Amino acid sequence: MALDTNSLRVAFAVVAFTVGILFYFADYLSTRSPYSGWWSVSLALFLLGSAALLLQETPFRWLANPIGNSLLVSGACAVWASARSVRALHPPVWILIAVPACSAVAAAVDHPDTNQWAGDAVFLAFMCLMIGLAARELWLGGPEASRIRMAMCVAAAAVATFYFCRLMSFILDGPGSTRYNTFFGSAVTTLVGMAFLAVASFSMFALSSENRARLLKSAAAQDGLTGLLNRSAFLQDAGDELRRIRLEGTHGSLVLADLDHFKEVNDSYGHAAGDVALKAFAGACRAAVRSGDLVGRIGGEEFILLVPGISAERARLIATEISNRFETASAAARFPMPTASYGIVPVGKGTADLDELIAAADAALYTAKSRGRDQAVIGRHED
Repeated sequence: MALDTNSLRVAFAVVAFTVGILFYFADYLSTRSPYSGWWSVSLALFLLGSAALLLQETPFRWLANPIGNSLLVSGACAVWASARSVRALHPPVWILIAVPACSAVAAAVDHPDTNQWAGDAVFLAFMCLMIGLAARELWLGGPEASRIRMAMCVAAAAVATFYFCRLMSFILDGPGSTRYNTFFGSAVTTLVGMAFLAVASFSMFALSSENRARLLKSAAAQDGLTGLLNRSAFLQDAGDELRRIRLEGTHGSLVLADLDHFKEVNDSYGHAAGDVALKAFAGACRAAVRSGDLVGRIGGEEFILLVPGISAERARLIATEISNRFETASAAARFPMPTASYGIVPVGKGTADLDELIAAADAALYTAKSRGRDQAVIGRHED
């Protein structure tokens, strides 16, 4: 029994509407993520495009293909925009306008009142192109891309391949051929579209959940004021790094930093000024170290750094650079910023206990304070 194309299109519209409503309220309103927004837009456009094609059986059939094709192509463009947004890239607006417009013009000049396939060659080419580009954007996430993202990439690539094969059959066999109608007709295409919407919507929702979990984990590891690692996160990451140093037989340095006379800043200029000083020092630390180094705030005005592959003498130079950057930031403040003192201990192959290293760095820091502050002292840790 042949599939009823119009019934399938109605079913497609119902699926798009239902999934769109659920996705919008369950995901987009809670995340406001660009890719969720674009996916919601694509679902709305697919819904409207499918509804417009129902006009082919009415006196308004001359509008069916120009409007339906342009809306469906707009939906494919929105899928591409959503995939770009996953990579934090903005889609060029001119593409979002020009591609659907070209599809509408191609259908309008191809006698849509009498030709039920008006503009379909251009329509199929654009659907293949835009969904294929969406698959490319998802693939460009690279090895760090999640399995969910890769599943979306495979689904988009499969749909793009289907539209390419449909385009080739449309050109070579013609829309009236048995092979075209059996494998690539409107009914089959509608079923493929429904499957794609279901798979992609589920994947989008899973991706949003994954991103929310990642953000919550990141927030739990950060100090709320400075954005550096908090104490527990630093201790956990530093413990992992020390184990790696021990296994590989490399070295590094642990640096403990403390702002001098910080209480006087709070007492004289208020806690808001103290917060400014803390954030400025955190920024100086971030700017002076490498991306893979660990920097944390472990309490009050005390900061800690673990710099793998760096000798204690080199760590002293890093401490000097931090102080210089902090002094530069102080010039923009409306109050005199404090200085900083540092305690540094080398980390070697025999290092066994992070607490012992921190204790040794704290002893060196105490020495720096007793010698007049605003300096770095290298301590020793018995490996």
